[in-house]
Amino acid sequence: MVVLRIRNVHKRKCALICLSVAVVITYRYLGMPTVGQRMSRKFGLSANSSQFTLEGEPFCILGGSIHYFRVPRAYWRDRLMKMKACGINTLTTFVPWSLHQPQREVFNFRTQLDLEAYINLAAELGLWVILRPGPYISSEMDLGGLPSWLLQDGNMRVRTTYPGFTKAVNIFFDKLIPKVVPLQFKKGGPIIAVQVENEYGSFAKDDTYIPFIKEALQSRGISELLLTSDNHNMFRSGGVDGVMRSVKLKKLNQRAIQDLNMIQPNRPTMVMDYWTGWYDVWGDLHHVLPPEDMVSTVREILKRGMSVNLYMFHGGTSFGFISGGLAEPSYKALVPSYDYDAPLSEAGEYTQKFHLLRDLFSQFNRGEEFPDLPVLQPKEAYEPAIMYQHLSLWDALSFTQGPFTSDTPVNMENLPMNNKNGQSHGYTLYETTITSGGLLKSGNNVKDRALVFVNKSYIGLFKRQNLELAVPDGKSLSGSLENSSGKSQLPFFFHGQALFVSVSQRYLCETAGLAEGCCVYQRDKLGTLLVNWTPADSLPPRSISQQGNQSDYCV
Repeated sequence: MVVLRIRNVHKRKCALICLSVAVVITYRYLGMPTVGQRMSRKFGLSANSSQFTLEGEPFCILGGSIHYFRVPRAYWRDRLMKMKACGINTLTTFVPWSLHQPQREVFNFRTQLDLEAYINLAAELGLWVILRPGPYISSEMDLGGLPSWLLQDGNMRVRTTYPGFTKAVNIFFDKLIPKVVPLQFKKGGPIIAVQVENEYGSFAKDDTYIPFIKEALQSRGISELLLTSDNHNMFRSGGVDGVMRSVKLKKLNQRAIQDLNMIQPNRPTMVMDYWTGWYDVWGDLHHVLPPEDMVSTVREILKRGMSVNLYMFHGGTSFGFISGGLAEPSYKALVPSYDYDAPLSEAGEYTQKFHLLRDLFSQFNRGEEFPDLPVLQPKEAYEPAIMYQHLSLWDALSFTQGPFTSDTPVNMENLPMNNKNGQSHGYTLYETTITSGGLLKSGNNVKDRALVFVNKSYIGLFKRQNLELAVPDGKSLSGSLENSSGKSQLPFFFHGQALFVSVSQRYLCETAGLAEGCCVYQRDKLGTLLVNWTPADSLPPRSISQQGNQSDYCV
């Protein structure tokens, strides 16, 4: 009996040890934040008092923005591990509609755009998530992240309850939201809050629009805390009942904080975007915010008991042709780099800002030990690239599907390509017949760049500063339009008459566009064409050739 009892005791001990090991392994690979492992997950993030609570416990959001679409997927883990090692507890990311639905019937949530994998990786590394699904996100993206095919509707009014826009939003959300609903906090996932649109107070064209987006999210299963985010003086027009408001700041503004607290008393104060730097534009120096200034502002925010999200913690790169531009107060096209002078550089390297923040967050968390800093990726020095051959614009045309002809010019979005979704990116070459030379005038309407050719020979460039261009005698007049500022309203005036006329605009935030320069493109809508006082529809059809989504040549 004694031997049997001892053996039973040993069996129980072994069973307890095995069970403990199993629990540790399960927690390790579930990957949820440590605090989440002890929670019942019934209530989630609450904003019903002056301080956030997460499952009833006081919680301060120390957030940082890293956009999965601006970081190569191979580097996702590295960047998020560095975020965790800095002391950040919450990842925030926008969701770009234009990339996930490039055509009406085409949705892409794979590889680089695998949002579910990105959120699950954040959970594995112990980060909470605030999701910002738009549909409009701004984020210095072309058209604010809205897909260009929306503009095929000549009556389209984006960011309103115009039926054509709400129908498109509903279709997109029907695909997007079911992917993230299971990843919410109360369902065991890392998403603790979801943002409704972005900076709508600066637009505010439709009082029913934000309630529509709120309902669109909740009716599809979003049950976590909802919030809006606006600049100072725009809280009321950008908010909606039942949704927490937050503020965007470049530096601490006492008046903005007071106004926010007046609108929503006895609720937490959240700086949803504290800008750690700024985006860069062509022709200007790299924007820099002194590290001491940045950390001083963050320290003051935390001293006041507020939560904060660092926009950006790591900016990455605006790949392809997604960069935006600004038109006010003067035209500025953004560069593809989205370094943002952030705590992690564009290449993922530590900066002085990173180390100062890590020290600050360590003090804020009373000396809590953070994970060790991941080792930096090795660098390689590449040999200079020498171009021995090139392909001209005219040679490249032979590789297209052939010209599209029309009695009147057709804007990019309505070109009959990409399954009738139009052209999102690329040069568009417009060509017509002339009978003599003359003076081609921009009428101060070229807001970016237009390369002009006569008989396939380059004769000059229209930019904002160029108002006139002499055109020699020839038979063929061509204009290659770059996709940059959507504020372009192109007439060219030739022999006193409008040659090309732009009749609509594309917007990014309150402004529009893409980066100026070679192989970065402009969208234009062209209307009535007149040549030498003669309406175009009385002339032979023009040839309009498109080289969509190609960057193999520069002219």
